[in-house]
Amino acid sequence: MRHFYSLLLYCLLPLVFLRLIILGFRTSSYWSRWNERLGFLPSVKIDQPVFWLHAVSVGEVEAATPIIERMLSQLPQYQIVITTVTPTGAETVQRRFKNNARHFYLPYDLPSAVQRFITQLQPSICVIMETELWPNLYHYCDQKNIPIMLVNARVSLHSLVGYKKFPGLLKKTFDCVTYVLAQSKLDAERIMMIGCDSKKVSVTGNLKFDVNLPSDIYTKAKSIRAEMFPNRPVWIAASTHEKEEEALLEAHEKILEQHQSCVLILAPRHTQRFNRVADLCDRSNMNVVRKSSNEKCTKETQVYLLDTLGELQTYYACADLAFVGGSLVPAGGHNMLEPACLGLPVLSGIHVSNFHEVSNLLLKAEALILVDDESDLVDKVTQLLSNVELRNQMGENAKNLVAMHKGSADHVIDKMKSLLQ
Repeated sequence: MRHFYSLLLYCLLPLVFLRLIILGFRTSSYWSRWNERLGFLPSVKIDQPVFWLHAVSVGEVEAATPIIERMLSQLPQYQIVITTVTPTGAETVQRRFKNNARHFYLPYDLPSAVQRFITQLQPSICVIMETELWPNLYHYCDQKNIPIMLVNARVSLHSLVGYKKFPGLLKKTFDCVTYVLAQSKLDAERIMMIGCDSKKVSVTGNLKFDVNLPSDIYTKAKSIRAEMFPNRPVWIAASTHEKEEEALLEAHEKILEQHQSCVLILAPRHTQRFNRVADLCDRSNMNVVRKSSNEKCTKETQVYLLDTLGELQTYYACADLAFVGGSLVPAGGHNMLEPACLGLPVLSGIHVSNFHEVSNLLLKAEALILVDDESDLVDKVTQLLSNVELRNQMGENAKNLVAMHKGSADHVIDKMKSLLQ
């Protein structure tokens, strides 16, 4: 089955590069470093044992940060190499870790590409964030006796249905894995359902609870708010997707009818959509300022478009409440713990399959409100902006929940150390 899978990948390779060309018209970074995607690494001198972590994009890099920070402090003898698939993931690695980690793109799961990559890198361990299953990558790591750990592993209901179509291939792939550390009991059960030996699976919790906030984040946020939105109510809609921004802008217009000085910070999920969302904002009836323009907000500014990378956490801290996107449309939702750890009341649409466990915990803690549609969002945002006590109580509930569930990173590091010794 793996050989047929490999043959199919080789046949599809021209279409894969055509896709990179098309994506490059929106994000030019897709046009560079193709050699790495075929397993050809630039000539680099690595004179330390290699700790290799794969995180597909921005969210996984952020989730991996507590592990990497602990590796840097506890096991400095290792060279940390991080692979991603997306350019935004690459930018996040380079911005967050600078010279403390090397970045490469993950090679496509072709036998020749994977073997070249592993031979040159010679990692001591391969750590995969969440549930990226690559049959050839796992097979050749196993051949080279490189232990593989799946960390923060999860399987959505949608993914479960897809995985069940390839039981033989997945069983062989999981046979190459040393440990699977699942986010929740439900994720662990689903991972076993798709072919993983139960002896390899344990529940260690969600790494996203272990976020470490910059020590100056509140000071920085207070300064930005005083300069940009003084004495004004502020709500943020973050990680938004196609067709969500229209609903959010229309909702904000209605919210302004009751809170005339209110500001919406709008932070789209994907960088290639920034200009499109800016055009959408310009067509609205509201006064809009783009962060990338370096213009100052005035008292007339009603929407602040956060069209830059790496500043979302700071702007969460500037807001009174947060809506987390990818949830009014069926995209599965995004990380609600980012605003929760800052003590913000959190709102989300009902499409949260990617964060099923987290959303349930936040709901039980009375830190999250799910909204059905634009009209419901208007009602809930208006209610929260009018009720300081409710906002404060939800925010406090959110912070307490995050604090209660910290500790996953320590369990992960302990497992890693057992394999590295």
